[in-house]
Amino acid sequence: MTEGARRLGVPLSDYLGDLKDAGLSTLPGTAAEILDDEVRAIICPDKVTTDEWLDAHRAAHRVGLRSNITIMFGHVEAPVHVARHLVRTRTLQRETGGFTEFVPLPFVHMATPIYLQGRARRGPTFREVLLVHAVGRIAYRGVVDNVQASWVKVGVRGARQLLQAGCNDLGGTLMDENISRAAGASHGQELDDDGFRSIVAPLGRPLAQRTTLYGRTHTVGRPLRPTIQPVPVALEVRAAP
Repeated sequence: MTEGARRLGVPLSDYLGDLKDAGLSTLPGTAAEILDDEVRAIICPDKVTTDEWLDAHRAAHRVGLRSNITIMFGHVEAPVHVARHLVRTRTLQRETGGFTEFVPLPFVHMATPIYLQGRARRGPTFREVLLVHAVGRIAYRGVVDNVQASWVKVGVRGARQLLQAGCNDLGGTLMDENISRAAGASHGQELDDDGFRSIVAPLGRPLAQRTTLYGRTHTVGRPLRPTIQPVPVALEVRAAP
C-alpha cells in the first residue's frame, strides 16, 4: 500500500481512503517480518522500516480499514526482538483497535537465499513455535482476541497442538499456496472441511466458518455440520471475487 501511494504521488491516507471507497475493507499484515530495525536490516533491508509499517497500519485503521499482525520468526532474531514486535503492535492496537488477529509464521528455511548463504538458522524449533503463539495470546489479552495457527507452516498435527496453546483460528483453506512451498514446506495444498474437522475433532472443539472480519458465515452448498461447544475454532472463508 505504501508503494501504491508513492507511485501515484498521493498521501497514504488519501490512497487508502480511495481504496476503501472502491470496496476494500481489510489489509494483510504482510511485510511485518519482525518489527525491529536491527533484524530488518538483515532479513528485509528493501522493505519498509518498523515505523513505516506501523504508520501505514495506523493510517489504514483511521480510514476504517482493518488488518492483521503477522510475525515471521526463527531466522536471525532473539527473544527480545519478538518482544519488541509484540509490544509495538499492542501499543498501536490500543490506539486504533484496528487489528483483527495475530498470525505467527515460522520461518521455512530450506530453499531461502538467506539460509543457503549461511546467514539464518534452520527455522524455529517446535517448542519456539508453541511459545510464540502462547505468549502472543498472553501479550494481546484484552486487545486482540484471535490468534491464528498457520496449518500451511506446521501441518495438521502441529496445528492441533497450537490450538491447545492459545490459538482459536485456522485461517483459510487456500487453493494452491506457493510461497511456503517454494521455500521448501511440505504443506499448503487445499484442505477441505473434513480435513479441518480432523484437526479439531480430537480436541472436542467445534469448527465454525468465519468472514475475514470474524463474522459467522457458511459456504453455500457445503454448510458445516452444527456443533454446540464452547470456544469454536474459526476457519476463514473469503468471498469470491
